[in-house]
Amino acid sequence: MQFPRARLLIFAKAPAPGRVKTRLAPLLGADGAADLYHRLLLDTFEKFARKPLCPVNCWCSPDTRHPVFAEARRRFGVGLYRQRGADLGERMAEAAEQALRVADAAVLIGADCPGLGPEQLRDVLDRLKRGASAVVIPAEDGGYVLLGLSRFSARLFQGIAWGEDGVMAATRERLAALGWRWEELAPLWDLDRPADLERYRRGTG
Repeated sequence: MQFPRARLLIFAKAPAPGRVKTRLAPLLGADGAADLYHRLLLDTFEKFARKPLCPVNCWCSPDTRHPVFAEARRRFGVGLYRQRGADLGERMAEAAEQALRVADAAVLIGADCPGLGPEQLRDVLDRLKRGASAVVIPAEDGGYVLLGLSRFSARLFQGIAWGEDGVMAATRERLAALGWRWEELAPLWDLDRPADLERYRRGTG
């Protein structure tokens, strides 16, 4: 394992119909959207936990009991934790703070970015090890698909309209206000909208 002093934190929801990928439900139906998310989640575990660069933890919503999480623990040794907090910012802040108590770096990702792989994760972990306070991979829709940290501040997650197109801009403002040195990699797309689904089916970036 190349980065034993880092942690990869995968934020995931149980793939229940009506609870995941709801913007794709008009095209796929609630069951189809859940099946798609289930597939994305398994692909994420396969990519990052089969030959891990660092220990992998999954932060699960609403809890850790879904069979897909148990499978990740059984097959790949993924640590399971329940998400806690009133919004996504609070949930990410708690996970990052906990990880950075025992590790030198924490990298937060979701399970819906098909273009994100071990190569980018290695690059992020290298940059954090070399002294960056944060490394971000923006999303093409105005959010971000990865946030890597070597230090913690709750301010980085507060007062942000999660799920809207100003997330990355607000995060840059927080990073600048904290006086941190951060780096950004090339943007990627995540699978949220009907156009993203067509892109995913074509296998194009």
